[in-house]
Amino acid sequence: MTDAASKAVSLLKELAESRRRNRLIVEYGTPWVPGGKGPYPWQIDFHAAGATNMERAVIAANQTGKSTAGAAETAAHLTGVYPDWWQGKRFDAPTDGIAAAPTNEILRDTVQEQLFGKVDCENSETKDLPGTGWVPKSSIGEFGFRQCGVNNVLDFVRVKHASGGWSQITFRTYEQGYVKFQGVTRDFVWLDEEPEDYKVFTESLMRILVKRGVLYMTRTPLFGASDAIMHFLDGGLGIWYRTVTWDDAPHLDDATKAQLLASLPEHERDVRSKGIPLLGSGAVYKCQQDRYIIEPIELPKHWARIAGTDFGIDHPAGTVWLAHDRDADTIYVYDCYRQKGQTAAYHGAAIRERGAWIPVAWPHDGMTRDKGGGVALAEQYRNAGANMLPESARYDIDKGGAQSREPITLAILERMLTGRIKVFSTCRDLLDELRLLHRKDGVIVPERDDLESALRYALLDIRYAVTPAEGDPARNRPQSQRQTDADYDPYAIIRRSA
Repeated sequence: MTDAASKAVSLLKELAESRRRNRLIVEYGTPWVPGGKGPYPWQIDFHAAGATNMERAVIAANQTGKSTAGAAETAAHLTGVYPDWWQGKRFDAPTDGIAAAPTNEILRDTVQEQLFGKVDCENSETKDLPGTGWVPKSSIGEFGFRQCGVNNVLDFVRVKHASGGWSQITFRTYEQGYVKFQGVTRDFVWLDEEPEDYKVFTESLMRILVKRGVLYMTRTPLFGASDAIMHFLDGGLGIWYRTVTWDDAPHLDDATKAQLLASLPEHERDVRSKGIPLLGSGAVYKCQQDRYIIEPIELPKHWARIAGTDFGIDHPAGTVWLAHDRDADTIYVYDCYRQKGQTAAYHGAAIRERGAWIPVAWPHDGMTRDKGGGVALAEQYRNAGANMLPESARYDIDKGGAQSREPITLAILERMLTGRIKVFSTCRDLLDELRLLHRKDGVIVPERDDLESALRYALLDIRYAVTPAEGDPARNRPQSQRQTDADYDPYAIIRRSA
């Protein structure tokens, strides 16, 4: 056998051994089945989204496998070894990436250990790394430690890539500041837990733009509705996220979840178990979402329908659709729509397509006239085919203009607590807004509340909801007829609690 052939055989054996020891193949080789190993369905979705999205985030509860997913993908990009089921981003040549965490201790004990195993040495004279993490020992090359006052914190590691050559991973912490994230371009960035300083996130994003790489964040949102979280919730081209709860982690049985939940302070239970961000001085809708989220059902034809819309003047436009079971006085929110950067005619057409006969409640700023054509927003929606109510949403039929937010907000909360409002699980954007809406110094923060606002307008005008059999009498209902329709009293809860 020639020297070249001998080297080729040796390399093939080395690669075969690497694959045998590679956790990506052993543990991530086939999708998860009960009692076995493999990625959970949500982890597969997370990786697959990398094929078409430069930015991804998992907003997750603790102990759900979010860091495992981040480490597994990082190892795949470093080694060039991808599981057979992989449909996400691939790098066919050596890569240069960053992995980061809040502090040196967290970096060492989570990110670093997940990738290379637990390092137990006192100085940089160590000859090799354990290789018990996601990166096989046989693929680990040169490495160096950082002098940071904390033992065993790696600065960089070179990793053998399946195509030949060496990849490199550089470690950073958020406590170093955003300046440390400036510099050369990268193929990928993994942020484990969110950076409190939004500049760290934006600098990380800048690193991947030139190479059209990927940035992925795995975090439990302990900092509340931060700029980094809202960046993903607001969405956009190339941006993907999903929430992950304990129910998405099959390795946590009911007994374990109950024990973990009981050990947590009450104000941390949602963020730790469901990945719902902690809010500043308090959520507006202080009600467990499990109490009002339902799976979609077929809506009876005798239930009245109405929609509410919030015009997108300097923010996204949002519309929600409600069905009212009059007998039980229960509201069912069955659809929602949120879109930014489009015209009033576009939004009006989108509303019409969901039922041209359904009346649409709208806020008083719908009387604002377009600077170009001088046509009021409500009229532009009406011209596009939306069945806009004749007047803006209001408590009292005779009193238009701006309406107080608090009474109808309190009425919605009462419905949540008493089971008289249900939201389809498919209305994900609305549910996110209801989770995140919060008060600061006792006042509701009016940000990212487009669909929540639309819901309030629809409930203000619920008296005008109609069934398909009733047609659309709300469009041309005479003022005198509307004045007698006073069965809806949003102030009732205020009087009952007085």
